[in-house]
Amino acid sequence: MTPELFTPLRLRGVELRNRIVVSPMCQYSAVEGVVQDWHLEHHARFALGGCGAAFVEATGVTRDGRITHGCTGLWEDGQIAGLARIASMYRGHGVAPGIQLVHAGRRASQARPWEGNKPLALGGPDPAWQTVGPSAVPEREGYPVPHVLTAAEIGEVVEAFRAATLRARQAGFELVEIHGAHGYLLHSFFSPIPNRREDEFGGSLERRMRVPLMVAEAVRAAWPAELPLDP
Repeated sequence: MTPELFTPLRLRGVELRNRIVVSPMCQYSAVEGVVQDWHLEHHARFALGGCGAAFVEATGVTRDGRITHGCTGLWEDGQIAGLARIASMYRGHGVAPGIQLVHAGRRASQARPWEGNKPLALGGPDPAWQTVGPSAVPEREGYPVPHVLTAAEIGEVVEAFRAATLRARQAGFELVEIHGAHGYLLHSFFSPIPNRREDEFGGSLERRMRVPLMVAEAVRAAWPAELPLDP
């Protein structure tokens, strides 16, 4: 009898040949959000391994939404082609290609792990940028104070997720995942620890959930109905 792990699984209109899924793994090796040959080599080994689906790493929906200078992005059309090479390679080996979309929020503007994984300085080859969040609460003591997003800026973030979703589909991905954990922007709106707002985006659980739900609704509307979304 075949173990269930190796049996097909249908997710909306996508048929996975088995239930083995490669999780997103940040490589911190992109240049201005554009994937490099390293990324193709990284994913080729999983394509050859016979998994059912595989996800590209946390990909910033805005330039300032990246975790590090080396993170992949989908905030402009010029980033589509490189990611399309990865998606095409996976499909060619019978693997459903997926991508994880993220805005790092107050955890953005970090050094790469092998460079210390700490907030970037204002000078140097990889200069820091202004982080954002629901409230002026740093990630931890000694970390930068994030800019408090206005209602209009929240709308811009929602639109950025929507636009990145359209680019992901143009690149040929069949699965999309919204990163809502690890203290990144959507998680920080949901949590009462960093979210001290007193407007429609803070306070009660219902109001703290508003931004993540707005993003999920925008992404779902932009993503084909026959393709699965992991919010």
